[in-house]
Amino acid sequence: MDGQRFWELVETARAEVDDTVADPDGVADALSDTLAKLPAEDIVGFGAEFERLQAESYRWDLWGAAYLINGGVSDDGFDYFRGWLVAQGQEIWEAALADPDSLADVVDEDLGEEFEGFDGEGMLGVAAHAYESATGSEAGFWEAVEEAGTEADDIPAGENFDFDDTREMRSRFPRLAALFLTD
Repeated sequence: MDGQRFWELVETARAEVDDTVADPDGVADALSDTLAKLPAEDIVGFGAEFERLQAESYRWDLWGAAYLINGGVSDDGFDYFRGWLVAQGQEIWEAALADPDSLADVVDEDLGEEFEGFDGEGMLGVAAHAYESATGSEAGFWEAVEEAGTEADDIPAGENFDFDDTREMRSRFPRLAALFLTD
């Protein structure tokens, strides 16, 4: 599956959700339902493209932005953040990869106490869940995705920096820092 088709499917799912920023799981549910209607090889293709995007976004600068936005983020939390980012669609995805500070246009620091952060964990399993729904088993899905040639590096790309250094974070992410860092 090519990137254009991948993003078309994401946009179709996004259209079914009122607020994708606060409800990436709604996007994941809609996307899983849509994917489950496709042939198994298309679902695998979607999963492979998702994994390629995850590898592409495994970068220190984006991790720093996620850390700032969520008030800290673990390895798994960064994966979930990147799932949330996919749920925001291609335009926001590309803008965030070009300039992570552009996420200041998307995130809202005033979502309320019930909001648990910018976390799209449900997006990580969309293709596997759809594959199981379509075929009756998840067996073979991850092997097929791996055969598609997607491999992630063990170390994020770019320059590592101290996420707890307020001066550094303000320098790298001035707009996000204005929203999320207190003096």
